[in-house]
Parts: sequence; C-alpha cells; structure tokens
Amino acid sequence: MDRNDRRIARFTMLGHATFHLYELTIPLFVVVWLEAFDVSAAVLGTVVAVGYALIGLGALPSGALADSYGSKRLVVLSMAGMGGGFVLIALAPSLPLLAVALVLWGAAASLYHPAGLSLITRGSERQGTVLAYHGVAGNVGTAVGPLVAALLLTFLDWRLVAGLFAVPAALAILVAGRLEFVERTATDPDESTATDADGLSRIVAQSRVLFVGSFLLVFAIAVLAGTYYRGLFTFLPDVLAGLPVFEPVEIAGETFEPSQYAYAGLLLVGAAGQYAGGRLSDSRSPERTIVAVFIALIVVSLSFPVVTSFGLFATVAICALLGFFVFMEAPIHQALIGEYVAADVQGLSFGYTYLGVFGIGAAGASIAGIAITYGGTALLFVALAALPTGGLVLAATLLARSRRPAG
Repeated sequence: MDRNDRRIARFTMLGHATFHLYELTIPLFVVVWLEAFDVSAAVLGTVVAVGYALIGLGALPSGALADSYGSKRLVVLSMAGMGGGFVLIALAPSLPLLAVALVLWGAAASLYHPAGLSLITRGSERQGTVLAYHGVAGNVGTAVGPLVAALLLTFLDWRLVAGLFAVPAALAILVAGRLEFVERTATDPDESTATDADGLSRIVAQSRVLFVGSFLLVFAIAVLAGTYYRGLFTFLPDVLAGLPVFEPVEIAGETFEPSQYAYAGLLLVGAAGQYAGGRLSDSRSPERTIVAVFIALIVVSLSFPVVTSFGLFATVAICALLGFFVFMEAPIHQALIGEYVAADVQGLSFGYTYLGVFGIGAAGASIAGIAITYGGTALLFVALAALPTGGLVLAATLLARSRRPAG
C-alpha cells in the first residue's frame, strides 16, 4: 500500500472499529434488558430491530452525501452520534424510550458504511487489501466492545456501563481528525462533486442504471447476508448462555458468564475471516470466493445445534468456524461493488447496499426472536441456514455471468 492507502486504511479502521464496538455490544445489553424491562425475546427483538433498521434507512442519504461532499466529515459525525446515542440509551427509563434512543443511535450509525467504504473503493489503489485491514479493525471493535461490556456488567449497573461507552467515540474522533488523505484518487480529482438543483432527479437516474445490471444481484446477496448477520448476533449471547458447557462460574464472590467471553472470542476470530476475505478478493475471483463462503455458512449453521451437544472442545470449534465464515463474506461483497459499479456512484451503491444489509436485514432480529420464542435454538439455526442458501443461488448466478464470454 502507498502512503494515501495507509492513511485511508487507518481512518476507516477507526470508524469501522467504533461502529462495531457499539453495534455488537447491544446484544449483551439485550440479555440484561430482557429482565430489566420484563419483556419476551419476541418483543425486545422487534424493538432492537427498529433501532438497527435505522442503520439501513439512513444509508441511502449517507451514500448520496458521500458522493456529493466526500466521506471524512460524515465518518466523524457518525462516530460522534454513536457515542451520544449510548448516553441516551443509558438514560432511557422505559422500553418505549429505549426504542427512541436506539433509533437515534441507528441514525448516526447509518452514516458510516456508505461513506467509509466508498472512500476505500474510490481513494485507494489496493482496495482488497485496505478492505481486509478495515474488516480486521471492525472485528477488533466487535470483540473488544462486548468483552469490555461483559467485564463491566459483572460489577456495574448497565446504565453506567452504557454511559461509559461514550468514551471510545470521543477518543476515535480525536485521532481521526489528525489524519489527512486524498479521497478520490480512483477518479478525476478535479471532478466536481457539488450537488445541483435537480439532485433528486440525478439520484433517480443513477439508481435506474444501478438496478438494471449485475448490481441487482450483488444487492440481493448483501440483503440476505445482512439478515443472517442480524438474526444470528442479536440473540447469540443468549443462545450461548443457555449451553451447558457455559454454566456461570463464581470467583471471589462474583459471578462470571463464560458464554460472554466465548461470544467475544467468536467475534475476534471473525477478524481472521475479514482479512482472508479481503485478501482473497484481491487475488482470486470474488464471485467464486463468495460461493464457497455461502456453502460453508450453510454447513456450519445446520451443524451448530448438534455440535454444541458434544462438549466444550466441539462447541468452541463450531463457534470459531461460525465467526470466521460469517465475517469473511463482508469484504467480498464490498469488493464486488467496487468491481461492478462505476466510481462516481459508489457512494450511492453502498447506500443502497447498507439500506439492504441493515435496513431490510434488521428483520433478522425479529425473525430470530420469534424462532427462539416458538421453536428454540434448533429452529433458529434452520431459519438462519435458509438465508445463505438463497445467497448461494444468487452468487452462483453472478459467477455464471462472470464466466460468460463478452459479446
């Protein structure tokens, strides 16, 4: 990577780590909220789904703004809003107000992915490698956030813990503000990015072009992957807590939950999956690679309820495989967007993609809550396996198209 690539990598790594630090800490709070607000998994899953949906609903305007004004200011604003959102979560006295706080957090979080990812695909020369490091940072955030939350929730009230989580965003903003880089080396640097009077018409016209090509398949793949991701991680801490191998342990008068550390470890293993996916998208066909990842996810999902009954070693192994493959998919579909979409509308394309991943995909939280409430863990993983099965069909179609000779 050259100097500009390294600076873009550092900047987006900060943003990505901050996003996932918050996003996947929420499921640990879900375990506490089930008792604190005295609600069923189905009801709370739907409330959390509403908050997560805002990540997707805000992605489209974020993508358009990134095309028009650049990415840096949007990423910094996102980090500030996510930290502030957790302060509001800490202050929420009831379930309806918790839902409002989650919505506000989701609106701020929605700014990150379209802005950060379009910065990588437009500004860096080694896109796959930068995406790999970007993905690793995201998984460090996903592992560190839940691990710190698990430790703090052992000793402190959940409201105080939520309030303390404003600190990482403040620190990230201070560091990010010092990084300077060129945002658009992949396009004409003199190209105007200002909005015009008929900006909405321009977005509509660009959208029509996007959705008549292979981007439609890439978008559908991202939606299915996002639904799987949200459905899996919203209740995974609760699923792990229910496994016999992760019974609570009392040490020096304090009760520790091994399942919470297994969850954090699973997320950390995902960093290896992100790195592998990003590097493979530079050196191998991303279409072929994503087909292999979906096959692996189907096998691991269907195996999970069975393998976890075989003892501690088998449970740790299947958790590691789950973490590796679920996160391996993300940088590959991001690289597909860089491959199939013109540079000047990549912000908009990432906006649509994350509208699908986090907006439509937020339904995964509700689906998971309903599956657990009425069918338990076995039904949850059967329902989840259906999603990469659909993704496999679409990815195979994309692969077949990529092999078709031109003309």
